[in-house]
Amino acid sequence: MEILNLTNQNIQDEHICCAIADKKCSVGYQKKKDWLKKEFKNGYKFQKVNVRGKVFIEYVPIEQAWLPLDGQNFMVINCFWVSGQYKGKGNGKRLLQQCIKDAKSKRMDGVVAISSDKKRPFMSDPKFFKYQGFEIVDEAPPFFKLWGLRFDAKAKFPQIKKTAKKGKTPDDKGITAYYSNTCPFTDLWIGEMLGKFAASKNVPVTIHHLKSQKEAHQMPIPWVINSIFYNGELVTLEMKADRHLDKLIAF
Repeated sequence: MEILNLTNQNIQDEHICCAIADKKCSVGYQKKKDWLKKEFKNGYKFQKVNVRGKVFIEYVPIEQAWLPLDGQNFMVINCFWVSGQYKGKGNGKRLLQQCIKDAKSKRMDGVVAISSDKKRPFMSDPKFFKYQGFEIVDEAPPFFKLWGLRFDAKAKFPQIKKTAKKGKTPDDKGITAYYSNTCPFTDLWIGEMLGKFAASKNVPVTIHHLKSQKEAHQMPIPWVINSIFYNGELVTLEMKADRHLDKLIAF
């Protein structure tokens, strides 16, 4: 199966894998495409297996990455997803190898990705990275790990920004959420529905919509897609129905 590279020339005619059939996310879907169009100019890559499914990888030079990392001359994986019938068939390895190939062609020193201590929703499986030769090169509370693969043994691995190692948000009253349009689901679940949920619980809510790399680099955790905190503590990175938060938060 062909690996297709999305560009400003073909993105309007191609799907971006996530939320393909979810009409509720149509606004967020377009916002993700608009975000990609801007970031393509900064070297951002969206590579997908040319099928109608969630089989894709997104990556960018660290100098242009929204993830709060310090370093240079490394490629940063932003989102990496292989699901459904396309799992277990070597597609993940093929996509990762495309990323590695691009990094080497640009004479970079390696590739890094944020994951965790174990498989978690919306995050790449750390077991996969370990199997592909990555190692943990830095970490941040409560469970974030920076996985790295370098081509030159003398190269210095990137690190998570100190400001992203707080693990807590300074907003310690009620619900606090951060989200960006790097994912088509966030605009609906965080930008719209979370406020309604907080109002139904009579709980104060603060929502931070990350609109620039500078804002993303100020995150208290090394994750910019979406995150929900309660009284300052990280609760979840997932985007689920109200009953999910009811189980996680003791109001």
